[in-house]
Amino acid sequence: MNAQKGFTLIELMIVVAIIGILAAIAIPAYNDYIARSQASEGVSLTDGLKVTIADNLQSNNCADTVNTANNTVTGKYSQVVITTGAPSATTGCTVTATYGSGSAGTSVAGNLNTKTLIMNVLSNGTIKQNGGTIDAKYVPKALSLN
Repeated sequence: MNAQKGFTLIELMIVVAIIGILAAIAIPAYNDYIARSQASEGVSLTDGLKVTIADNLQSNNCADTVNTANNTVTGKYSQVVITTGAPSATTGCTVTATYGSGSAGTSVAGNLNTKTLIMNVLSNGTIKQNGGTIDAKYVPKALSLN
């Protein structure tokens, strides 16, 4: 009598089905993870602009009116722009992060491309979300809604 060697066809089909089910769950979750990590870049770039905004506030303007290039920072996935104008007493200065803008057009996640995140930089340095077209699930949890 010959001993069975290897796997039967049905056993292999079951393994392939299980792998397919796991991939169907994992791929969308991975895409959301990538988009959330890329969305956090806009907040990081905004955090870096707080010193620039503080310097500009000495002339009662959120943005640099002399060297306007200082008002824009481009990262790998987003471009952040300080809105020109006097700061509001309640909302401070407005900064808009546009994902996939500038040099970041091809490397940003598809579900984040062309979306915006509008943030307020308050006088105490706190950054708060103030709208935008980005889906709420991609907004970093550190931002609190106004």
